[in-house]
Amino acid sequence: MAKAKKSTVFFCQECGFESSKWMGQCPGCKAWNSFAEETISQNMISTAGKKASVVSAKEPAVLSEVSLTKEDRIVIGIDELDRVLGGGIVPGSLSLVGGDPGIGKSTLLLQVCQKLAAQGRKVLYISGEESLKQIKIRAMRIGEFTDSLLLLCETNLGMIEETIRKIQPEIVIIDSIQTMYNENVGAAPGSVSQVRESTGVFLQIAKGLGVSIFIVGHVTKEGTVAGPRVLEHMVDTVLYFEGDRHASYRILRGVKNRFGSTNEIGVFEMRREGLAEVKNPSEFMLNGKPEGASGSVVACSMEGTRPVLIEIQALVCQSNFGIPRRQATGTDFNRLNLLMAVLEKRVGLQVSGCDAYVNIAGGMRLQEPALDLGIIMAIVSSYKNRAVDDKTVVFGEVGLSGEVRAVSMMEQRILEAKKLGFTQCVVPRSGTEGLPKIEGIKITPVATVRDAMELI
Repeated sequence: MAKAKKSTVFFCQECGFESSKWMGQCPGCKAWNSFAEETISQNMISTAGKKASVVSAKEPAVLSEVSLTKEDRIVIGIDELDRVLGGGIVPGSLSLVGGDPGIGKSTLLLQVCQKLAAQGRKVLYISGEESLKQIKIRAMRIGEFTDSLLLLCETNLGMIEETIRKIQPEIVIIDSIQTMYNENVGAAPGSVSQVRESTGVFLQIAKGLGVSIFIVGHVTKEGTVAGPRVLEHMVDTVLYFEGDRHASYRILRGVKNRFGSTNEIGVFEMRREGLAEVKNPSEFMLNGKPEGASGSVVACSMEGTRPVLIEIQALVCQSNFGIPRRQATGTDFNRLNLLMAVLEKRVGLQVSGCDAYVNIAGGMRLQEPALDLGIIMAIVSSYKNRAVDDKTVVFGEVGLSGEVRAVSMMEQRILEAKKLGFTQCVVPRSGTEGLPKIEGIKITPVATVRDAMELI
């Protein structure tokens, strides 16, 4: 019998672009030095293509005849996760969960298994990284589990597919996709070909059997899911688990969701018994805020439909070097330089020779323009060494002309500030038209950065 011929193919690690030779820059995503060499067999057959020949053709359905009910979603019972997913798990969906090592991905999904198994749903947890005893040790720390949870330690994709079709579970957890091995692909586990083909098989299982599948993906040093970028395009939902693993908080952020909003976040706190939900993120983020300290300002950011109050800290001091140092933690560094240039040009504040450090307390990473006014007021407060009123919340976008521009959902932000006991809100003047009067809190509209500085 003639041996199967093998050839060498180069894949882009970022987008999955295939080439017969190595190239410095990927023509698809324009990334540099992203090509990796892989050896594949000439007779390698795509698993998805092989399965497609077996399945009989289906009749197309009329859109108006497709019925939707609230029961189509599986409510987990973890409110923060249900919020990010858009109200629960959609049957037949494929979700990708990414995050740094040790951040709590496996712990969160094991708690999901616990909640679903308690509802009597059949759940299959497949691990390619841990043994049954290791999973048992982690499960004992979380709590009691019912017999509806089934465990399987396997990396062979063919055996996993056979097990899923035999058991017919409602939920399947794959931990992780980088450990799965497809015998039809002549490449090492974790390679671009293996990850792409394995995900394609799980996608077909999810859509064909109506099984909801969660797959765990490792992340690169840049914070994105390791493997081809096409992996994120194949799945229905992409969730990122963020936060410092040395701190207690964790933030679950949905960056892609075909069944809900992509701006929602879920906040968790890591405890000995697992991850606990943080029902009021604003109160959690403001815990420990100093009173009467200069350079400390409370701002409001919208994460989906949820307003979150956070503390912005700034430290401005004269530089001892020729080039002042600037550092931004939790926000965009270039945005910090832009706002300081606005203060220099439009207000006349001499900050070009000062070191500036800005920090979003609590470790959150926020990019919303509504934080601009809060950052500016924190910088001015530190520069003048004058404290901003502790009961004041600030939000607004700042333009290059020094104007304060309107932001969305102002009423929700003000109500969140009132709920936590704040008595004043500094808001953009251009967004106050039609804003209802809210008792118990003073609304101070400002049109420019200079108007806001007069409040300090």
